[in-house]
Amino acid sequence: MASRVYFEPIKTLGFGGISGAYASVGAVTTHPIRAFCISNNTAGDMYFTTNLSQDEMFLAAGSFRLYDLQANMNPQFDDKMVLAIGTQFSVKQITAPVSGEVYVECIF
Repeated sequence: MASRVYFEPIKTLGFGGISGAYASVGAVTTHPIRAFCISNNTAGDMYFTTNLSQDEMFLAAGSFRLYDLQANMNPQFDDKMVLAIGTQFSVKQITAPVSGEVYVECIF
């Protein structure tokens, strides 16, 4: 049987919803996530997190970051490296954006 991958609906938040406090980017994940891409299509630098108590990922203005969580998985040990169902991505500004959006694309 061939393996398949699927995409969750894209998660997005416009610049007007981004401030110095964390704001949710779209809905929570509904599947175990194998890989994800965060894009900062604003003119402001941003912090992203899946844990509201700490800044986890920095994205400069106009940049993206791709995370392949299963790239080095060892199927012999079934070490499924995935983000859990129900993971919420959040963003806050380092510098204020005046246009654009942030996006999170998830593959399961």
